[in-house]
Amino acid sequence: MNEQVDEFEFFLEKIWSDGFPVVTPTEERIARILGATKRDPEEVIGPIPPAMETATVRDVAVHALMAGCRPEYLPVVIGAVELMLRDEFNVNGVQGTMHGVAPMMIVSGPYAAEIGIHGGNGCMGPGFRANATIGRAIRLILTNLGAGIPGVSSMTIFGMPSRYTYCLAENMEDSPWTSLAVSKGYSADDDVITMAMVESPRFCFDDVSNEPNRLLNGIADTMTAMGSWNMHTRSDMVVAMGPQHADICANAGMSRADVHGRLCEIAGRKVGDLKNGGNWRRERALAFPIDVDPDDDDFFIPAIKDPEDLQLIVAGGWGPCTAVCHGWSGGSRAVHGRYQV
Repeated sequence: MNEQVDEFEFFLEKIWSDGFPVVTPTEERIARILGATKRDPEEVIGPIPPAMETATVRDVAVHALMAGCRPEYLPVVIGAVELMLRDEFNVNGVQGTMHGVAPMMIVSGPYAAEIGIHGGNGCMGPGFRANATIGRAIRLILTNLGAGIPGVSSMTIFGMPSRYTYCLAENMEDSPWTSLAVSKGYSADDDVITMAMVESPRFCFDDVSNEPNRLLNGIADTMTAMGSWNMHTRSDMVVAMGPQHADICANAGMSRADVHGRLCEIAGRKVGDLKNGGNWRRERALAFPIDVDPDDDDFFIPAIKDPEDLQLIVAGGWGPCTAVCHGWSGGSRAVHGRYQV
């Protein structure tokens, strides 16, 4: 007689496990979660690099279930997988990189609010099932179907906490501006996902500034670390302003576009500063999509080489803090699009 298998230990011992228990994907549970979409379970979403195992709607549902998703979260997970597989997002490159970036999901629109994707206090941390499980489902798909396994195909040196899960909404209740999706041309009623390959956040804590110029100088400095890829390539970045910081700007008459433009303008360092440390190489500077004189130590290099690369949102709770999430080594472009509910 065979010894009874412990279902939790069975999955925890898999090489693709993220180290947490998973919900056992019984046929009954799979049928229940598939009931949240009208799409054919056998519809192909696409191959997941680098192993290139094909993901169907059913496969995505199974991983969402194992991650702990409610059935109503499934449309968001499917939409994120579809976006993630766009060529310009370059999941294949990130799966094998030595870096530790992860696909951050910013979910906009009424459905995100309906299913409880959180954008307020603690939105990048624990305590919110939708945020935690939707992002976790993406990671389980990347490690299982894609074989993005540390030390096997993933050469990430440290990884990052955001590689467990990286999903949030904007704090539209406390934001003085319209959403990121609206800034990209969508309507406020559209259900939209924006994804960017970025690091875990670095915080700019400023409880002194009460006007935009001083405040944005501090945020811009946080955007320009010499060891970040943003200073040495064209790379994406997410800046999540806390509502308090956003209000300082809005109360001074600055729109979201004004703040976005100002950060693109002032966030940067001089060539001479960059030569003192970090990833500076002359040939990298010559490959920038902007004209740079690598021999002029006073030449200013912006952290944001193309304004489209800066994803500016309002998120988090009330308090004097902004989160800055630096990007990868230039091989990925942020993607966005509507998803089917």
